[in-house]
Amino acid sequence: MKIVIIGPGAVGSLFAAFLSKLKEEVWLLDKNKERARRIQDGGVSVEGLSGNWLSPVKATADAKDIGEADLAVVCVKSYDTKEAMLHARPVIGDNTRILTIQNGIGNIEILNEIAGSDKVIGGSTNLGATLLDTGKVRHAGRGETVIGRMDGKIPVEMRSIRELFNKARIETRISRDIKGLLWSKLVINVGINALTAITRLNNGRLTEFEGTRRILRGAVTEAIRVAKRKRIKLIHDDPLAKVEAVCEATAANISSMLQDIMRKKRTEIDFINGVIVRQGQELGIPVPTNALLVDLVKTIETSYDLAA
Repeated sequence: MKIVIIGPGAVGSLFAAFLSKLKEEVWLLDKNKERARRIQDGGVSVEGLSGNWLSPVKATADAKDIGEADLAVVCVKSYDTKEAMLHARPVIGDNTRILTIQNGIGNIEILNEIAGSDKVIGGSTNLGATLLDTGKVRHAGRGETVIGRMDGKIPVEMRSIRELFNKARIETRISRDIKGLLWSKLVINVGINALTAITRLNNGRLTEFEGTRRILRGAVTEAIRVAKRKRIKLIHDDPLAKVEAVCEATAANISSMLQDIMRKKRTEIDFINGVIVRQGQELGIPVPTNALLVDLVKTIETSYDLAA
């Protein structure tokens, strides 16, 4: 199977390293020529939970170097999805399957528009990864990866992907309700990501302080109300308790949004808390906590050069 990982960030690099251990043809597709060259020359170095090891990985900034792939795994930031897919068009053939394991809500719709819904598979991963440098990643957390089609069908090629990922030590299962799972993951991210980015706290610290715990609960409660109004079945019986449990289970983790803020990069706030704000407005549901979190994160983003 020819596999293309689109985006050499933390998760993309970790997936590429694991999959490159197999006898499949694995590529990393980047938009940056110099970064792609460094990965091509030096591979991907992994440290952390899975040990310290180096995985040779093919990398390029020119999708034509790769040709049509069997599987394209989209790992770019949500705001880059459309541009990344247009860049990756030479690898997308009639039989290519496109798997998104990105944060937030809206990526599947973008991919459907560009490539057609018959090619697109939704996904979510709980693998924890921190990008230390180009081609260098820390495996920071274990967790399963879940994939599924929006129509609930399980074609044979999706079973093949599951088997391949599991063989590569990426624990993977298939869900017939990927929409419910993605929204359940969104609810967790709504409670954690923006708040860690604003406070500069690790995940576990959010439940240690009354103020952050109160804000977390407010944001999550609003997200649950939106999901219920949209008749989306969340996978956890008590989503709020689940978010707090995730904070404790990933206590030392630095959220992806906090990583972005620390690097003075654009965040995915529009695809996380911003989703709740937009949906809340459309449905007539007050979402003041999420609106405030969005405003604060966007203010941080636009004032990097002004911070004391």
